[in-house]
Amino acid sequence: MSHEPVSPSEWAAFRAAHTPGDALAATVVSVVPFGAFLEVAPGIHGLLHTQEWRGEPQVGATLNVRIRQLDDENRRLSLAQA
Repeated sequence: MSHEPVSPSEWAAFRAAHTPGDALAATVVSVVPFGAFLEVAPGIHGLLHTQEWRGEPQVGATLNVRIRQLDDENRRLSLAQA
């Protein structure tokens, strides 16, 4: 699955509302060998690394996650299961 780059305005809106440690409900959009990509807001995807899994996520499932890290320069976020 290809992930479109997040636009600066989408990232700015998400970043203004969220900080590391925030809990979110996210939808699994793809599973890859190193983790799963989850949509945490429209157009905003984060990575849940395999080391953070509690059971392998299934595409379409909703998971409770928390934001581990926000990378403003690359507009990326890493997630952990809450």
